[in-house]
Amino acid sequence: MHVHLGLYGKVSEGSAPAPAPWGALRMRWTNEDWWSDLRGATACEVVTHDEAAAIVARLGPDPLARRPDGARAWRRISRSRAQIGVLLMDQSVIAGVGNVYRAEVLFRQRRSPFDEGRTLSAQEWHQMWVDIVALMRDGVRRGRIVTTRAEDRRRGRVRGEDAHYVYRRAGLACRICGTPVASSVMAARNLFWCPTCQCR
Repeated sequence: MHVHLGLYGKVSEGSAPAPAPWGALRMRWTNEDWWSDLRGATACEVVTHDEAAAIVARLGPDPLARRPDGARAWRRISRSRAQIGVLLMDQSVIAGVGNVYRAEVLFRQRRSPFDEGRTLSAQEWHQMWVDIVALMRDGVRRGRIVTTRAEDRRRGRVRGEDAHYVYRRAGLACRICGTPVASSVMAARNLFWCPTCQCR
């Protein structure tokens, strides 16, 4: 059996009897002695070993892998005329980068989402990959996505409104330069960026 929890999935378990179901319960396994609950995972499917292998084979490198390696993604990106904002959402290029990480990594790297992938230098890609890995690992550790650096937000516990630089902040002032954050649709998802900080 293969289980991919994503960012929000969690497994809890204990001795029987199982407690009453609550929250985003996706699947429960029980027997006379034990119970185990899967909660919060975005998708929950039962697939064969061959089906699971086929899914994994078509994915790009996983930033959450034990030894993450962005070289395969770089080979695709460095030759591509597609916009970097599209490439980051393509799961065959990189596995797991969703809409929040796309917007936030591009902002943190001061890169326009409209630049072609082939315009990135190897050094720029390396810095972006390192940032993706760090942010996604931090997201798993926290159980939520926080992309702002400590110096760019209020002290103390990170409030929801302080967690991101540009994501879902259209029309609000950029935290760095004050320009209103822009929004449009790219790769069928809302894209957010700062026209000043991310302009070359």
